[in-house]
Amino acid sequence: MSQVEDIVMPTGTLSAYVARPEVPVKGGLVLVHEVWGLVAHTRDVADRLAREGYVVVAPDLLADQGITEENTAGIGEAIAGPDEAARNEAQPRLRTLLAPLRNPEFGALTTQRVRACFDVLYDDADVAGRVGITGFCFGGTYSFSLAVHEPRLMACVPFYGHASFSDEELARIEAPVLAFYGQDDDALITALPALEAAMGAAGVDFTPKVYPDAGHAFFNDSNRFAYRPGPADDAWNLTLEFLARHVA
Repeated sequence: MSQVEDIVMPTGTLSAYVARPEVPVKGGLVLVHEVWGLVAHTRDVADRLAREGYVVVAPDLLADQGITEENTAGIGEAIAGPDEAARNEAQPRLRTLLAPLRNPEFGALTTQRVRACFDVLYDDADVAGRVGITGFCFGGTYSFSLAVHEPRLMACVPFYGHASFSDEELARIEAPVLAFYGQDDDALITALPALEAAMGAAGVDFTPKVYPDAGHAFFNDSNRFAYRPGPADDAWNLTLEFLARHVA
């Protein structure tokens, strides 16, 4: 069963897509969308995870910033695609849409919102405190953030997310982390050796998985230019195995 629900916070309410399994509940998952907002692809992933036995809360973190499914449609494909003119047209649109996200207050508020989703799941009687998080791109970054800020988190599975935290912040991570990357995602791959070293020094159980011949957004099957079926299927199976070990 899936429906839109309001998550109540001290600062107001947050809309979220909530998917509940029709099979016995294994645990709960916060699912954080890409930078395009809470789009159909994210809702589909939530439903897929619910069929695997997880109560999923997928918050809409960007609608109040003007980033919605309607006004981001097609931008991801244009940027990932072979048409240079389409890329040149899409990039300034994307920069304009993302401008509010650079405000430091936005980062603090978004982390607070993700933590509120965690709390809802943690207090759910069926979930019984067994909560993990996964997310993509923007959502991968905030998956790392929740791991830094929430010691009760049981598993963290970021897909191509940034982890720009200090050594002291990384040392707060209690949950095991399984992180996915595409080899062609240059910025993240360049930063990965330093992140691995920092995670190791901090004592974090960190497992990165890098897929050759894949780039950013390789899991997104709604983006015909970025999607890579082989890596996506492998990452999905590894995610389910990881969650079964650490959350279920």
